Amino acid sequence: MIYLYAFTIIILLISFISDKNKTIKGLKVGFKKFKKILPSFLKMLILVSFMLYLLPDKVIANYLGKTNIIKGTLLGSLIGSITMMPGFIAFPLSGILLNKGVSFMVISSFTTTLMMVGILTFPVEKEYFGTKLALIRNTLSYLIAIIIALAVGLFYGEIVI
Repeated sequence: MIYLYAFTIIILLISFISDKNKTIKGLKVGFKKFKKILPSFLKMLILVSFMLYLLPDKVIANYLGKTNIIKGTLLGSLIGSITMMPGFIAFPLSGILLNKGVSFMVISSFTTTLMMVGILTFPVEKEYFGTKLALIRNTLSYLIAIIIALAVGLFYGEIVI
């Protein structure tokens, strides 16, 4: 992690030496975007932290854990399909779930469907793309997410053919 920070500082210094005005302008734009996203980030972080606090580790491990990986994968994919969460919250949450004993396969099904399938956004998609295309897109995205989860399970040895 320290290498990433050092690399970022070095690149920032090179940019500053190359073009001071563009670098300062870029930092200002970045800071404005950070300020804009910070309130929603904090709200989501508090909500996720609160939910993880209320749900005991045993409950999470029982439903999403390694005891029944197929049930956990399907449940994770359904939760991911329904939930609306930005990636900058979903990926740290996935790390927390991993530390609580949730398998890679379940986490991949959750995060993949979270990014690709949109049950909550279906009405908007239906309006812009039409019902048929929205259904096809969401169905194919769900199937692809399950295939990705199976591939991750095979890769990490969580399922064996």
